[in-house]
Amino acid sequence: MTATGEAEHPDVTVVIPTRDRPDLLRQAVDAVVAQEYAGRVHVLVVFDGTSPDPGLERQGEQRRVTTTTNVRSPGLAGGRNTGLEAATTELVAFCDDDDVWHPLRLARQTALLTTRPDAVMATCGIRVRYADVSVDRRLEAEAVLHADLLRSRLTELHPSTFLMRREPLLREVGLVDEAIPGSYAEDYDFLLRVARVAPLANVPDALVDVRWHERSFFEGRWRTIVEALEWLLRRHPEFHGERRGHARVLGQIAFAEAAQGHRRAAVGRAVQTLLRWPLEPRAALAVAVASGAASPERVLRALHRRGKGV
Repeated sequence: MTATGEAEHPDVTVVIPTRDRPDLLRQAVDAVVAQEYAGRVHVLVVFDGTSPDPGLERQGEQRRVTTTTNVRSPGLAGGRNTGLEAATTELVAFCDDDDVWHPLRLARQTALLTTRPDAVMATCGIRVRYADVSVDRRLEAEAVLHADLLRSRLTELHPSTFLMRREPLLREVGLVDEAIPGSYAEDYDFLLRVARVAPLANVPDALVDVRWHERSFFEGRWRTIVEALEWLLRRHPEFHGERRGHARVLGQIAFAEAAQGHRRAAVGRAVQTLLRWPLEPRAALAVAVASGAASPERVLRALHRRGKGV
């Protein structure tokens, strides 16, 4: 490969943290290996709490798959950081073990980063697959600002869409925070910290299939969700200056409290939500669950079929 070719198609390490999903994992790995990208790709599968599967490993000049064990704290954050620290390439990408990249994912994003030398990270849209439903979630914007992320979680910017310049990332942003309870919303915290440094470059097309299902790590872990979101608000005091975004997170906490049967806490958080932003719909959902008018499972199923979450 020529020096020019290396500049146009830099080597990429793809970090896939995994736990107890061997069939889905193989699909994720196969989709990365099959990328229509002229550069070299190293897939690093990080096993969390289980022994690595050597049967996944492949050796090749352009595509290589290796496995390792999470040597940091248990969970997604530790798994991602194990891969970030082990990578030696200019670019690093994340992929969850139940997601599938479209063939041009890497090519489109690396091409975008070459036109945006200021950007630390590139993202893209996703195709949410839930039961028999498929919904595209994508942003038309080619740049995402810190203020945009305070206002909305922007679900389109899923971890499986992250492509990052490793050196400036580690120097200016740091690793994924492992202190967040249960690694819940570690990706959102990470996005907020990256966007403080520079706007995110975004490909306005769905280039990753994201599968929502019963085995998703955080389905039903309501206490962890409450603790993590409260941690997030403490970590990012800028939310208090963004009424709509603050209300959104408070509404999520209210819903999680209601899902645990904590009626008084849920109603209290719902009131706080409405005081911040009267039109925030999560407050009404939390009250409906707290009153017994709807179950949290029913609400989640209805939202997931529209490609949305709480």
